[in-house]
Amino acid sequence: MTTFRALVLHEEGGKVVPRIEAVDEARLPAGEVTVAVECSTLNYKDGMILQGIGRLVRNYPLVPGIDFAGTVELSDSPEFKPGDPVILTGWRVGEAQWGGYAEKARVPASYLVRRPDGLSARQAMAIGTAGFTAMLAVVALERHALRPGGGDVLVTGAAGGVGSVAVTLLSRLGHRVVASTGRPEQRDYLTELGAAELIDRAILSAKPTRPLDRERWAGAIDAVGGNTLATILTQLNYRASVAACGLAGGSDLPATVIPFLLRGVNLLGIDSVMCPRDDRIAAWQRLAQDLPLEKLDRMTQTVPLSALPDLAPEILGGQVRGRIVVDVRA
Repeated sequence: MTTFRALVLHEEGGKVVPRIEAVDEARLPAGEVTVAVECSTLNYKDGMILQGIGRLVRNYPLVPGIDFAGTVELSDSPEFKPGDPVILTGWRVGEAQWGGYAEKARVPASYLVRRPDGLSARQAMAIGTAGFTAMLAVVALERHALRPGGGDVLVTGAAGGVGSVAVTLLSRLGHRVVASTGRPEQRDYLTELGAAELIDRAILSAKPTRPLDRERWAGAIDAVGGNTLATILTQLNYRASVAACGLAGGSDLPATVIPFLLRGVNLLGIDSVMCPRDDRIAAWQRLAQDLPLEKLDRMTQTVPLSALPDLAPEILGGQVRGRIVVDVRA
């Protein structure tokens, strides 16, 4: 029997228990393509799954990891052949079926995207779902008329994964970026990524007291939700947009319809999990083209599989800076 190394979650006594195990390859789920995984990553949702929060996982045992990058080992699909470099993000992999915290994974061919030239497996996972989501948000804002020189663009949760990539992308594309964070010690880090100005997250996190505030933002990418998103809506410029892609600050939205009616603003929902494949391919090509790899390296640290259980509460508590790549072979 052929085995591979994996982080496996078990449910024991109502608690989620992680173990690194040797797993029989015959236990891999159905799918046309088997991938030799090189790297995975740690996203906010991974933290929830590792901690057993939100009932995202219904069936155990499970190999978590919502992202992975590697090379095709076996393929029953004409689209892929052994040796092809591939990326997977989303599709509820690592949640509803076994994922990327393992040396091997098997998935439907339609879930995979060919890794763009010039992007290593490590760099692809330094981007991961967080960076992919940031790119989708930038594209959505561009489709709604965001252009360089149009005014300040706000990024909330700026020191996190989505925020770090969003700041870097927007700056590279010529926007003046204002980074919102509750971690003032990250000023130098965010400035190096391209932020022109920092504001304390507390300024945005109080519940709005009036339906409209002064116009401040030509666009925004919000990974926080809750009061922060409601406040942003009151401060958007006329016909400007905010791309909502997170709920670190809560899933409620204590807002009014006034900004939509009087300023014609747009609230754009960003879904990276079930995003259509053509949009995925386009987003990854944009990332390979527009994201400065030297800044990506600046925001990234690499850890072994064994570090993940301890890092899960840190990412959920907003204590992880930038991106974490998981070397599944370490």
